[in-house]
Amino acid sequence: MFDLSYELVVMLIGAAFVAGFVDSIAGGGGLITVPALLLAGVSPLQALSTNKIQGTFGAATAALSYAASGRVDLKRQLPAAALAFVAGLCGALLVSVIPTDHLQTALPFVLIAIAVFFALRPGLDDTDKLERIPPAAFTAFFVPVIGFYDGLIGPGTGAFFMIGFVMLAGYGVLRATAHTKLLNFASNIGGLVGFIAMGTPLWGLGLAMGVAQIAGARLGSKLAMRIGARLIKPLLVVTSSLLALKLIWDRLI
Repeated sequence: MFDLSYELVVMLIGAAFVAGFVDSIAGGGGLITVPALLLAGVSPLQALSTNKIQGTFGAATAALSYAASGRVDLKRQLPAAALAFVAGLCGALLVSVIPTDHLQTALPFVLIAIAVFFALRPGLDDTDKLERIPPAAFTAFFVPVIGFYDGLIGPGTGAFFMIGFVMLAGYGVLRATAHTKLLNFASNIGGLVGFIAMGTPLWGLGLAMGVAQIAGARLGSKLAMRIGARLIKPLLVVTSSLLALKLIWDRLI
């Protein structure tokens, strides 16, 4: 039985609040919670599965907040969410089968490229742009790939969904953020189901962190809807850059 001190539990709950805030705006909440769980002494498999528990609360809260404001129609997203769920489940179940070394080596550079794109590309605001692929093709091909990645590896999933909505679907930054959340929630749930089959998550801790995620996600989504791209873009650049640096550091040590 794994025991955590009161101080560590409070620290993890605080980390979950910050992660929920960041994730609801730009993604990358796992950059905060997974290292926090590992530093607390949780095993890697339990850290990943517990992170999926608490992360689903934040993603669900953000999705509902954006839907309540009229930014996204969740019912229209259900087919895409179903694909993201199945893909996330498959990724988690195959995590011990598929070699990911090359993907993990390339991932920091992909995240840096995303950060540079959002930092330097002119005209990225809350205005919708030209749609490059039909919605059906986006759902059928792009969504399962990112959902599978979420179950298999995970870091940066929100940023990948985000850049897909901006670059391929032609969404403005705020609309892209709103549409990312249900898909991230669905792939998170799929990954959680897969991890439950392989290792026991810390349910009590995950649920406690989930409550903090709800509070952070509510605050973050409200600020994102009020400020829009002026808040989302810089935070996305920062979280993608920090995640890339962390992944590079992990490969070096």
